[in-house]
Amino acid sequence: MITIVYRQMPHAEGLQLPSYGSEDASGMDLVAALPVDAGVVLGPGERALIPTGLAIELPRGFEAQIRPRSGLALHDGVTVLNTPGTVDADYRGEIGVILINFGKKPFEVRRGARIAQLVVCSVERVALIAGARLTSTARGSSGFGSTGRSSEEV
Repeated sequence: MITIVYRQMPHAEGLQLPSYGSEDASGMDLVAALPVDAGVVLGPGERALIPTGLAIELPRGFEAQIRPRSGLALHDGVTVLNTPGTVDADYRGEIGVILINFGKKPFEVRRGARIAQLVVCSVERVALIAGARLTSTARGSSGFGSTGRSSEEV
C-alpha cells in the first residue's frame, strides 16, 4: 500500500474524505465541495467544473484517474466529461471534476454529493522509437468495434 499526502481546503471543511466503499473497491468516492446554500444545477447538455476541496501529493510513477460513478450515469445521465480525468504526480492544485448532464432533466449537484471516483494507478514511462513498419497481427489496422469480427465484416 502506498501513502498519499493530502490537503483539504477550507471550503471542504467537514466533508467526507475520499475512502473506499468496500474491501476490494478500486476507487474512492470524491464529493462536491460546494457552498451549503449554493448547489450547481446542470441542465440537459450542460457541464460544469465541480470543486472537491482536495489536493494530493502523488509519488513519482503514479497518477490519479477521475472516473464516473455508475449510479449517476445510469439513473441521472450524469457523468465525468473527460473520462478518465488525469491527475499527474506533479500537480498540487485542487482536484476538480467536470460533470456533464446527458439526462433529460436538470440535475442538482449539492455539497457533499458523491460525484466521481478517484483511482490511483502506477504509470510506466515509455520511449517512442521510429520504425519503418510494425509487426503484423491478425487484427492489423482494423479498429473502432472491429475486435471479434471477421475481416469480411469490417
